[in-house]
Amino acid sequence: MTDLALLVRSVTEQMAQIEDRGAVATYIPPLAEIDPLRFGLCIVTADGAVHTAGDCDEPFSIQSVSKVFALTQALGKIGEALWLRVGREPSGTAFNSIVQLEREQGIPRNPFVNAGALVVADVNLAGHEPRVAIGELLRFVRHMADDETIAIDEAVARAEQETGFRNVALANYMKAFGNLKHPPERTLGVYFHQCAIAMSCRQLAMAGRYLMHGGRIEPGGPRLISPQRARRINALMLTCGHYDASGDFAFRVGLPGKSGVGGAILAIAPGKAAIAVWSPGLNENGNSQLGTLALERIAEATGWSVFGAD
Repeated sequence: MTDLALLVRSVTEQMAQIEDRGAVATYIPPLAEIDPLRFGLCIVTADGAVHTAGDCDEPFSIQSVSKVFALTQALGKIGEALWLRVGREPSGTAFNSIVQLEREQGIPRNPFVNAGALVVADVNLAGHEPRVAIGELLRFVRHMADDETIAIDEAVARAEQETGFRNVALANYMKAFGNLKHPPERTLGVYFHQCAIAMSCRQLAMAGRYLMHGGRIEPGGPRLISPQRARRINALMLTCGHYDASGDFAFRVGLPGKSGVGGAILAIAPGKAAIAVWSPGLNENGNSQLGTLALERIAEATGWSVFGAD
């Protein structure tokens, strides 16, 4: 039996000794200001135990990790009809690539690339004003984390809107193919604000518990989504959650995971744990460099892998 309290402290201490921490994202100005020495880690286990170390209570914008929660919400709204508008295959290209959209007639490859997340935001916007759709997602995340203090970082949201030209291009391109139902600026407003949700490692790991427990926040609690849907979201996280490095993450870590350019990764060991790690320095694929390494060491120490223990 692995001593998880000791493990999270040990891994955090190991990460502090590493000099090459990657590079913080600079194309969103508030992210460029984050100290690359920051590192937080939280593991929430199936029995409800919470193990933390480092900057585990420091809030950061979760960026693309929000796509997991937005996808859960969209599937709750329209179910399998979502897959008529977005695919379920790994992209093999950068998260903000426009190349495949042209080749594949405006249908994004999966819901975790930016184009796919814009379609998901468009679904969640249906019947609402953007502020209502944003509020609905924020309430959903607060409920999952059991924490009403979670909020949107408005400075990050403004910066997203001021600098998100490639996302604007993606939205307009899909609108031209008829795959956005709302005016692009309204869908983009929802997307930019969801990326600016600020959470700590502790809050993020708590929010991920429903994917550990097959659709329940805690064992025996009310079912939020079906076990089949939880499995499928985990499957998409494993195959698509790290963009064109998803295969490498599966090879090294062996767990469903979703990264964000703010430096966060949410990883799920089904039936065992929800793990959140934050280190703002990114590798060349836009994923947290030390976060990935930390999860690799945790998976090695615990034997948590969807492919079987060592």
